Amino acid sequence: MLIRWLYGQATFFDLLTWIVGIVVAITVHEFAHAYAAFRSGDDTAKKLGRLSLNPLVHFDPIGTTLILIGGMGWGKPVPVDPWRFRNPRWDDVKVSFAGPASNLIVVAVLLAVARNVSVPWEPWIPLVLTVVRVNLMLAFFNLIPLPPLDGSHILAGLLPPRQSSAYRRTFDRYGFLILIGLVMLAPGILHLLVWVPANAFLTVLNRLLGMIP
Repeated sequence: MLIRWLYGQATFFDLLTWIVGIVVAITVHEFAHAYAAFRSGDDTAKKLGRLSLNPLVHFDPIGTTLILIGGMGWGKPVPVDPWRFRNPRWDDVKVSFAGPASNLIVVAVLLAVARNVSVPWEPWIPLVLTVVRVNLMLAFFNLIPLPPLDGSHILAGLLPPRQSSAYRRTFDRYGFLILIGLVMLAPGILHLLVWVPANAFLTVLNRLLGMIP
């Protein structure tokens, strides 16, 4: 978005709404991780001040800047100690899924409000749509099963132990390089990985919201 604005392809309002979307999406996402970890028995994030809705504590210099510039990225990872979880394997899956799930909840709430509440402010709908878009991006981008994204923890926890160990050995070493390669060299593939499931989710959600009187 920042590049589009610099080249005159987006308005300053577009840039501002994008920034609002980033702040909301990352803050909710990382807070959800910290809260889920705390509920699972690990207070590491709480002790480090990450169990917070203050956006500044969740800013990641690389990941957040990539969202601002190119539309794909991540927030500052929440530190967790899986050995403090009551059930390390499944709690790691739950904590990892909490971030993307929180973004999808934000999407559902915003679209429900936009459908049913009349807000007498012209920029309201464009703002809602941008915040929805950023939350969808962050949710489904993080579900890609490549370290350090949430999807890698989810997949590792769902695989049988032997396959999980093999997956971790391979992708813990090369996953981040593959991810950066996708972001920098294959944005088309990345776009498909994110927006095909995101659009499917939107279709289902809109049908469900349409059923609510």
